[in-house]
Amino acid sequence: MAATYDYDEAPATYDDANRQDLGYDPNFVPDSVKSFVVHLYRHIREKNVYEIHQMYEISFQTLSDRLFKDTPWPSVDAVAHYVDNDQVFCLLYREMWFRHLYARLSPTLKQRIDSWDNYCSLFQVVLHRVVNMQLPNQWLWDMVDEFVYQFQSFCQYRAKMKNKTEQEIVLLRQFDQAWNVYGVLNYLQAFVEKSNIIQILEQEKEGLEQFTATDGYDYSGGSNVLKVLGYFSMVGLLRVHCLLGDYQTGLKCLLPIDISQQGVYTSVIGSHITTIYHYGFANLMMRRYVEAILEFNKMLLYIYKTKQYHQKSPQYEQILKKNEQMYALLAICLSLCPQTKLVEETVNSQLREKYGEKMARMQRYDDEAFAIYDELFSYACPKFITPSSPSFEEPLVNYNQDAYRLQLKLFLHEVKQQQLLSGVRTFLKVYSTISLGKLANYMEVDEPTLRTILFSYKHKTHAVDSDGKIISNADVDFYIDDDMIHVVESKPVKRFGDYFLRQIVKVWYIYSAHSHTHTHIYIYVCMTNVIWRYVSCCLTA
Repeated sequence: MAATYDYDEAPATYDDANRQDLGYDPNFVPDSVKSFVVHLYRHIREKNVYEIHQMYEISFQTLSDRLFKDTPWPSVDAVAHYVDNDQVFCLLYREMWFRHLYARLSPTLKQRIDSWDNYCSLFQVVLHRVVNMQLPNQWLWDMVDEFVYQFQSFCQYRAKMKNKTEQEIVLLRQFDQAWNVYGVLNYLQAFVEKSNIIQILEQEKEGLEQFTATDGYDYSGGSNVLKVLGYFSMVGLLRVHCLLGDYQTGLKCLLPIDISQQGVYTSVIGSHITTIYHYGFANLMMRRYVEAILEFNKMLLYIYKTKQYHQKSPQYEQILKKNEQMYALLAICLSLCPQTKLVEETVNSQLREKYGEKMARMQRYDDEAFAIYDELFSYACPKFITPSSPSFEEPLVNYNQDAYRLQLKLFLHEVKQQQLLSGVRTFLKVYSTISLGKLANYMEVDEPTLRTILFSYKHKTHAVDSDGKIISNADVDFYIDDDMIHVVESKPVKRFGDYFLRQIVKVWYIYSAHSHTHTHIYIYVCMTNVIWRYVSCCLTA
């Protein structure tokens, strides 16, 4: 293994310590940065993924905190000669340089355009040349994630036309292809197609590939860059289409990835959360509430169990933010589709603590309820974008909120359509059979109106899944025969597993803590009884 250098523990030189007092000089390269780029370059050439990951995840963040809290890193021209002016490394360095700039400072319009040019150059190299290197999945995910984020940020920035200077307007006119939506989608789609990732995942199902088993890495001396970028680009496409409000296309782009199983997308916490957040949101907007509830539940439970391991991660704050947003989205789903039996006890407890009172008020469907739906949606939804170029005619107007307002309007329209369904559901839960006339009388409507309401209930509690099949979201369903409504209530899923597994663990702890033979026999009998009861419950469920 190559020798390592503890950049994060290296003592700062006098020049490093006093650099902040002299102002930012893009050509000044502190000694610790020289060592960082030299060693990172060497590890990339040696395909030492472990060391690259350590330097990327830890050393880069540590140097940023110590030396570049509120300034950019040294320019690429200043460090290029330390790495033999290697083109690919310089493009990778600039990608990190711009990412740091976006995270710590406010990029200028020129810097936004330069970052787009750098991504174009880097992606062209990956797509059209043989890139013989292996990079950590975390870095490759961050590339795709940051690419989409900067596109979103540029669209929001460009849409705020009111206070643009003449110079900014000239640049926007001149570089009208920068962060163009077709360019962004084309690069992500090009990665998917050029990498053959869809075919690789299909072959993996037949046992002909080991992509997931190796986390996408190539242990035969090849490169993982194109394949893994292609894989993460499918998640990137889902995210872009969600930002555009095209949920069906977004979900279609993600189809090759089986999110019911562990995969490369779960190997990076940011990728895992982004995938499930956008997948769940897209399903929510397409009225596939059950699917959204199931995936939000699994993700929130995973974060609950593992978030303590990410406290020192640069992504920790983002993890917590997405966690809170998914709880808000879960509250919306369960208010529109009350299927609480699908939610684990731990998640349900957290949900009730955060939104229990609001969820109760959301069931009333009055002005206060709609205000809460508005509040939760506005807090938890993606930052929607309008990708079209602005009108440069006077007067200049802001349109950065237009896409958000449209999606909010569509969502609240759907909520209002659910208003009458709440009353229907209440009566259906009480009766196993009831005549149309009697239910119409209870609801204070005539029979033709009731039939319309019941058809609406059927429509709103069913959706079309990704395979084109009609699926039900209803906890209470019905059919009509000779003017009689027959109610069919879905059976709750009995969850014995968690309870009995806890009992087994508890008994095993007692077993391991005692060494007496009589105790061993007693514990063995107890464990046998617990397991037998679990099996019996499963068979009779």
